[in-house]
Amino acid sequence: MPTEMLRIEDLQAWYGESHILHGVNLTVNEGEVVCLLGRNGAGRTTTLRAIVGLTGARKGSIRIRGEEAIRLASHKVARLGVGYCPEERGIFSSLSTQENLRLPPVTAQGGMSVDEIYAMFPNLKERAASPGTRLSGGEQQMLAVARILRTGARLLLLDEISEGLAPVIVQKLAETIRTLKARGYTIMLVEQNFRFAAPLADRFYVMEHGRIVQQFEQRELADKMDMLHEFLGV
Repeated sequence: MPTEMLRIEDLQAWYGESHILHGVNLTVNEGEVVCLLGRNGAGRTTTLRAIVGLTGARKGSIRIRGEEAIRLASHKVARLGVGYCPEERGIFSSLSTQENLRLPPVTAQGGMSVDEIYAMFPNLKERAASPGTRLSGGEQQMLAVARILRTGARLLLLDEISEGLAPVIVQKLAETIRTLKARGYTIMLVEQNFRFAAPLADRFYVMEHGRIVQQFEQRELADKMDMLHEFLGV
């Protein structure tokens, strides 16, 4: 039987008075890549933010390796081995690449060393002394992913990491996800770029209006294209 890394049950979330998530249910097994699909505003990013405690009020259940996290502060969720890479990347522009990499605290055992990061992302080694403002969009995205690998997180929540990047960089990020999966990492993707996500994910959840409306496995993808066209316009 697969080991559940993440189980979400009847998750509801708000930003102020706005009720965004309306009873989300999903599971992610250890070592899987799972993709959340949906149009803009469907609730995908809010789901990731709710997992790490960055929304307003939350109700329901979020279990990480069986431990209830719905009432935990964000830093305590991180200590359960969860790493969140937000869409806005959050690179410290006044710090060098290497300083950005050395900044995150180690929250769990097994964080990658800087040398391991450089082996995975040679571009970052070449730009080790460059300030964040001098990095290209692709290099900033690599750095954003690399920083959460430094923490020791084993459940990676990646939000739109391919957005706006050149095809060669998108291909590199896809290779990185395959490498991380082979090393046993568990990855949850939010992606608008269906061509990027489709070959990477083991399973897919489709969101609409703050709810999961479809779920299927990679082997069912070809049969689900009509449905995806209806929901996503792909």
